[in-house]
Amino acid sequence: WIRRAQLGDEVAFAWLVRRHEMRAYRIARGLLPNEEDARDVAQEAFLRVFRSIERFDFGYAFTTWLHRIVTNLAIDHLRKRRVVARGGALDDDESQAPELIDEGVEDPSAGVIREETVSEVRECLEALAPHFRSVMVLRELEGLACAEIAEIVGATNVTVRWRLHRGRKLFQEEWERRQRSLKGNENAVEDSANTRSLGSVKDVA
Repeated sequence: WIRRAQLGDEVAFAWLVRRHEMRAYRIARGLLPNEEDARDVAQEAFLRVFRSIERFDFGYAFTTWLHRIVTNLAIDHLRKRRVVARGGALDDDESQAPELIDEGVEDPSAGVIREETVSEVRECLEALAPHFRSVMVLRELEGLACAEIAEIVGATNVTVRWRLHRGRKLFQEEWERRQRSLKGNENAVEDSANTRSLGSVKDVA
């Protein structure tokens, strides 16, 4: 199919898009905060594939090439958003800002509770820097091997493993912080309700 697409066969290229578009979108959605941006990035990725497919190197897997394009485009998008939001330049080292998702946390149930949990997971991952988010999405959501992730993100296998280790730790810390905050808010609401109830009792007395 790739060789046919290289010869200008539009049907072959359309087949490649259909075969890989959902995974490309999932990777983009894992890295980006909303569905519209993810769709735009996935679409741009296939446009780049279309323009460059004649130069495709068969020494690599097509999926690795595509996922690298999607990941790079998504990270570029995140960096631009952060520059606009902050009104300044971005240091390469600026790694402690929001950006990443993982679904390595089991949803407690279906329906609304499941949606709320997925939303909380997404928010926690958005508190991570892009280089942590990218490896976690590729590993935890897409199930890729560290060696393949290393090729996609342009890092060594050791670096990918370190980023996964560090990213999971930061994710866990953020998750626990949010749970404590949520519990504190619930306790505050309960205390306030109890105080009002006591006031009512005293009024009656």
